[in-house]
Amino acid sequence: MRSHSGIASTMFQALAAEGINIQMITTSEIKVSVVIDEKYIELGVRALHSAFNLAVEPQEE
Repeated sequence: MRSHSGIASTMFQALAAEGINIQMITTSEIKVSVVIDEKYIELGVRALHSAFNLAVEPQEE
């Protein structure tokens, strides 16, 4: 986190854009974690993947 400024800001903005309320935040020198309502988990993960350009590969069954 120290060498990658803006990570937390990007995370908070992505969640806020989806209307996801952050209930608790914890940080360290290497990570940031948040607690959100369980019903927003999937939406939150998708929003963060999009914000950080992380590809989500579909799983084959």
